[in-house]
Amino acid sequence: MIVFTIVFGNLAKIDSNGVPYAIFSFTALVPWTYFSGALTGASGSLLGASGMMTKVYFPRLVIPIAPVMSKLVDFSIAFVILLLMMAYFGFMPSIQIIYLPLLILLMMITASGMGMWFTALSIKYRDIIYAMGFLVQLLMYLAPVVYPASSVPESYRLYYGLFPMAGIIEGFRSILLQTNPMPWDLIRIGAIVAIGLFVTGAFYFRRMEKYFTDVV
Repeated sequence: MIVFTIVFGNLAKIDSNGVPYAIFSFTALVPWTYFSGALTGASGSLLGASGMMTKVYFPRLVIPIAPVMSKLVDFSIAFVILLLMMAYFGFMPSIQIIYLPLLILLMMITASGMGMWFTALSIKYRDIIYAMGFLVQLLMYLAPVVYPASSVPESYRLYYGLFPMAGIIEGFRSILLQTNPMPWDLIRIGAIVAIGLFVTGAFYFRRMEKYFTDVV
């Protein structure tokens, strides 16, 4: 409902680069919706799989990774809709579309890393699961979903890039809409943070496995 409100309620609005706001925002919502859905699903995955854990052994890391992989189906459908919107508005992706798989991979690594952290933390702090909705909404305003990253003051741009989705979303817009040069500064710092979240998240998740019996 939110997506359709934004897309169809703002068809007449144009952003500062002359791009219709409908496709400007929807291009950001495609990766963001995947990320938020994967993060929320991964964070509550441990409790959802508690019955299975008592019946069969399998690598526990599969639990938070499964929602990250399954949400790719929804992402693919949304991406097809985005391509149709691009055709309608007369946009063609730039040659830099070769970097799109890299952004998708970073998007998955970010969701996996944060998902493993929150899943492991929810073992001891059950209230985290109930706070995820608020956290995801807060993160959405930190990401350039409804506004361009260019509106962030240059002095804060490095800090802004610490949230990996900032560079990913701006990268999507750069590749598909050519609204700005490829934001390699945001992508580089975001990639470092994403990989760090993934490695430390996996380590912390494995460390907390001894407490899984308290969950099941």
